[in-house]
Amino acid sequence: MIDPHKLFQLEGGQKRRKLALTFGALERDIAGIAEKGTEYDFTSMSREEYTKTLVRIVLQDPKLSPDAASELEEALSAVPFDERRACNIARNHLLALIGTFPAEWDLVIAPHSPASSGGGVVSERDFYAGLSVYAEDIRSPFNVGSIFRTAEGMGLERVYVSPHCTDPLHPKAIRSGMGCIETMGFERKSLDELPDVPVFALETGGTPLKDFVFPKRGIVIIGSEELGVSPQALRRATYGRVSIPMKGLKASLNVGVAFGILVQAWIESL
Repeated sequence: MIDPHKLFQLEGGQKRRKLALTFGALERDIAGIAEKGTEYDFTSMSREEYTKTLVRIVLQDPKLSPDAASELEEALSAVPFDERRACNIARNHLLALIGTFPAEWDLVIAPHSPASSGGGVVSERDFYAGLSVYAEDIRSPFNVGSIFRTAEGMGLERVYVSPHCTDPLHPKAIRSGMGCIETMGFERKSLDELPDVPVFALETGGTPLKDFVFPKRGIVIIGSEELGVSPQALRRATYGRVSIPMKGLKASLNVGVAFGILVQAWIESL
């Protein structure tokens, strides 16, 4: 964290960049997930007052639009004062002035609702036992990360990846996975190595989503972006095949989006 008095010594562009970085660090501190060495540690003022001071500095920026200033003033005068919201608004307006915008993996993930200990950050995953996904030959690391993020967020127990699936530890997968790959972990298995549980496939030509009887435990196979689920995987999916009805001209969904729709329906059926 930088002393507010030092910010006045910085020039416009440098000041905006430093403020944007500081607001990002503040958001993480407020969320209870501050990176080591970036925790709020000023003893001369509370973190709330520090945040308000930085917002007032942003309000002095001559390039700030009237609408942006109005939004910041509203956040500053709110009772109770929402530190995290004020940080987020200020940071976004600063990034717009700088000429860049936050990518999805720059955003702060909110912790779960407060637990009995640990400052509101859940240390153990809660999941639906026995629900897993098998990612077969997914090529895009961004899609792999998205699959992990959905699986973790919706409460699947495991992620399996095929021998030829893109490495989930690829930097782009790690980015789009937003920490979920590290949280969940994964097992690389061939179709023959999958556990002896109900296995079904998400693929065209199957039972419509609303009519499919989902298993209480099992593995769903999702296929590659170009080829879909392989013939070998369809044979392994002895429990059946489920499809998402579509009306569009292309009748096509991104594999990560399709997986999200499928998982929501599966969870609702339990």
